[in-house]
Amino acid sequence: MNQAIFESVYNTVVQKNTKYDGIYYTGIKTTRIVCRPSCKSRTPKKENVLLFQSVEDAIKAGFRPCKRCRPEQIGTLGPDACIAYDVKQIILEFYAESVTLEYLSKKMVISPYHLQRVFKRVTGITPAKFLQETRIKKAKQLLQKSNFSMIEISRLVGFQSPSHFSMIFKRYANMSPNHFREFAKKEGESVAF
Repeated sequence: MNQAIFESVYNTVVQKNTKYDGIYYTGIKTTRIVCRPSCKSRTPKKENVLLFQSVEDAIKAGFRPCKRCRPEQIGTLGPDACIAYDVKQIILEFYAESVTLEYLSKKMVISPYHLQRVFKRVTGITPAKFLQETRIKKAKQLLQKSNFSMIEISRLVGFQSPSHFSMIFKRYANMSPNHFREFAKKEGESVAF
């Protein structure tokens, strides 16, 4: 294998970067385990790393798949990215309901602490912030394209009260829902905040 490619892949192993996930797999000579380059396990020494272009090749060479990063699972996303993706999908589908960390962890069948930590590491924000952003985005769409009252909109996007909805909306949009609706009507359908 080309030394430049090896160096580049090894650098992603050191940085726990996903750049080569699904393209190359790292076999660790000392443990006989094959991992994704982004595996969160302890970084192996460079001289102990072999590169494979498939998990099957690594298994044929006597390596077994890592239980942490699950390189044998289909797709380029590692387990953490899959968790974050699944949590986002749940929030996008159920944003109007009472979505709590406990609710999400039960749906995902993982601990609330692990879910929160993984989601924030992968996305840069907490599930609660993603939920608020989703609700505000949906509220903006309803304010622009419907004649629903503020009470109806706040309920439709998952807020318990119009006052709480208004307070959160102001925080994200820098204006009240009423002002946003007025501005959107003046500017037409092309308002994007």
